[in-house]
Amino acid sequence: MKRAYYSDSIANFLTENHNTILGHLVSSSEFSVESTQRDAWMCQIKLLKKLLIGVGGTIYFEYSIPRMGKRVDVLLLIGNAIFVVEFKVGDTQHWSGALNQVTDYALDLKNFHDASHDRFVVPILIATEAEASPVRIESTPRRDGLLATIRSNGNNLGTIICEVQDFVEAAAAGDRSQIESSSWESGKYLPTPTIIEAAMALYNGHSVAEISRSDASGAELHRTTDTISTVIENARAGRHKAICFVTGVPGAGKTLIGLNIATRHLDDQSNTYSVFLSGNGPLVQILQEALARDKVAREKAAGRRVTKSAARSEVKTFIQNVHHYRDEYLKDSRAPADHVALFDEAQRAWDLQQTSKFMRQKKNQPNFNQSEPEFLISCIDRHEDWGVIVCLVGGGQEINTGEAGIAEWVEALNRSFPDWHIHISDRLTDSEYGAGEVLSSIESRENVHYDSGLHLSVSMRSFRAENVSRLVKEILDLDAESASLTLRSIRENYPIVLTRDLAKAKAWMRQQARGSERYGIVVSSQANRLKPLAIDVRLQPNPIHWFLAGREDVRSSYYLEDVATEFDIQGLELDWACVTWDADFRHADDGWVYRSFRGNKWQKINKAERQAYLKNAYRVLLTRARQGMVVVVPTGDAQDPTRDPAFYDSTYVYLKSIGICEI
Repeated sequence: MKRAYYSDSIANFLTENHNTILGHLVSSSEFSVESTQRDAWMCQIKLLKKLLIGVGGTIYFEYSIPRMGKRVDVLLLIGNAIFVVEFKVGDTQHWSGALNQVTDYALDLKNFHDASHDRFVVPILIATEAEASPVRIESTPRRDGLLATIRSNGNNLGTIICEVQDFVEAAAAGDRSQIESSSWESGKYLPTPTIIEAAMALYNGHSVAEISRSDASGAELHRTTDTISTVIENARAGRHKAICFVTGVPGAGKTLIGLNIATRHLDDQSNTYSVFLSGNGPLVQILQEALARDKVAREKAAGRRVTKSAARSEVKTFIQNVHHYRDEYLKDSRAPADHVALFDEAQRAWDLQQTSKFMRQKKNQPNFNQSEPEFLISCIDRHEDWGVIVCLVGGGQEINTGEAGIAEWVEALNRSFPDWHIHISDRLTDSEYGAGEVLSSIESRENVHYDSGLHLSVSMRSFRAENVSRLVKEILDLDAESASLTLRSIRENYPIVLTRDLAKAKAWMRQQARGSERYGIVVSSQANRLKPLAIDVRLQPNPIHWFLAGREDVRSSYYLEDVATEFDIQGLELDWACVTWDADFRHADDGWVYRSFRGNKWQKINKAERQAYLKNAYRVLLTRARQGMVVVVPTGDAQDPTRDPAFYDSTYVYLKSIGICEI
């Protein structure tokens, strides 16, 4: 894939006509080019022609960053360094948003482009009308070859390049090797987008191949997508109904697959029109808002105007809250517009008791006698010709009372839909998926197919360490020996640290994060005795502000004031997470102790179902971070019987015994 609008050696660039270069940029653009963009390009061309005289290397204009759906203004390969240059023509200040932007571009290359992993990457922000400032060349705290972003007005670019070369040579022990452009260009791009980035990229026409990795996890994504597509095509051709159960470890890309299938069929006139449904309210709100904002911004950049409300309306036909979808087809008895419905976290659909209670109390339907899975299947079953349901199933993810688990889907199929074809991941039998013995009830049923292509075994959430989900499972299963071995295998690329001081944890996260990397505090919804740490789980943040607002916004996760619980964070991710552990889930010599705070004391949780919800809550919290996390286990307070140090000490000792480093 050609990643840049224009690329050549710097020597050729210096001799080529200005207008010829501009012509390349204009003809390569995917959009109509406004005069302001032409002027900005010409300013960059003239400035670089003046400042790069005598410099050897390769130059790229408008270099694509598919994961972000953006392009770097100029990228330079000079010596052993990669210069990522963002121009703000006419700006008199180096604004924080622009500084984060260029840092994010540099991070993308450092993290996801394998030919850039071991090179020095140098982000530079040029505000052409800013005052001259001293050149500061320094590494970022992680010391992985990414330099701190350099501010310039452009006039001292030659000086910056020389000083960077001296810095790089000293750091690389005299290595003066030149990056070979052809081998660098052929390096593999192995991105791991956040679910928000993925949704925006797919919605804007990027293929899943552009924004997903090409290693084992990426191969699984393509395989599973192809398997589902085959089921859809066969159902359409054979005029029958089918359901798929897709399983995967936390962060393996189940939601990405659902979004990918849904975005393939956005035309509501298509016979394969599809909709992405989720019962995860915060996830739906955040994706809808992010896509609407992105659409408004893109339309504005292309010279067109669209209102936020119009953008939201369009987005809501693609991503919907499953409960709103259910309510719509309670009122409308016709077949849905979509033939394909993708249910994210399908195991969280409500059982018969919860659905009936809700219908009785909220919808004035006292005689409603279907579970949510049964009713949702019945909606697609209204089509006379064909229909497909894709259930995306997470293991150990049930975290709330009334969630039916995957067994209810199978039971509903047996009760009411005998003609449906069933395609099942061959891992659905594993204990964490909760299908249990119900699968034996369909052994003699026709058209039941088990398929390994419907399981995703490799986590993509943490691009630095694919075994994080395994580590968390081992920790929660009290398999300390295995957890210790797994931790050793990932700690170099995925830092996990431990402390009893929340202030230290906050400082650690701030130090680790670069660019717009997002960090925040996550806690169990049962963590009711963290109030002395200024954490009150009863104060629920607005998820849109918490996940989408910037550092300057007190409502954002960055401010480290509001916290997210498992209900807010499930299905989403942070770059850096602070997991603050309360006495609701305590380690003891004979296993985990489960507690709920009621009135003025902790009460024992006896029901196995509620114990599982609490354990799964911590599983969710511990698998949210993409790059690393800090775990805070408070010291408690000997003067407070609800925060007895004994409630916390054993947990801290257990985590430390696994080998998690203290800070």
